[in-house]
Amino acid sequence: MQDIERFLLGFRQFQQRLFGIEHDRFADIKQGQHPQTLVVACSDSRVDPAILTESHLGDMFVVRNVANLVPPCEQSEANQGVSAAIQFGVCQLQVKQIIVLGHAHCGGINALMHGRGEQVAADDYLGKWVRIAEPARVQVKQALSHKTIEEKCKACEMAAILVSLDNLMSFPFIAERVAAKTLTLYGWYFDIDAGSLTGYDPQSGSFRSLVASLDKKAVTGHDLTW
Repeated sequence: MQDIERFLLGFRQFQQRLFGIEHDRFADIKQGQHPQTLVVACSDSRVDPAILTESHLGDMFVVRNVANLVPPCEQSEANQGVSAAIQFGVCQLQVKQIIVLGHAHCGGINALMHGRGEQVAADDYLGKWVRIAEPARVQVKQALSHKTIEEKCKACEMAAILVSLDNLMSFPFIAERVAAKTLTLYGWYFDIDAGSLTGYDPQSGSFRSLVASLDKKAVTGHDLTW
């Protein structure tokens, strides 16, 4: 109950600010949403993209799921929640950029690296889902067999971002817009340990520092060329 009471208090404070102090701004956004950015983020409670970027209501169209994964384009009768949200953001809202936001200590990637998804039961929804990043797991296990499991997990967290970026390009409505340069894709990685943000650079094949750690000794880039 303590959490619920805290949440209600927080909403009252939000209510007073948005409906009171920022009333004019809310009058604009309640007419409709016009975000320029779609973010695919993890469901992890520590990685809320709006909080991390100090964004406002209406700034982001956010799709959150375990391990911030994007499935490949498929035409089937199965429920396609993530694909539907991406299609809505791109085709209806006409976003200008998509950010796949990964992070350190991802539980979904950790489960994948420990074998979840290799043989899944009918009711193993997590195993089926993280299997989307199987190409990343295979790549990491082959290239970094001499590394610790912690190092492999971190590498897989980054490699899985690239899998999602590739899967985004499998959607024709995204590939067409990228080719026309009306849509840009980004891969970002939030390092919770260092408190830094890196972004994937296709030219170098590595993650480069976007916002360095306050601790200047922290690593600010990660090579994925292996």
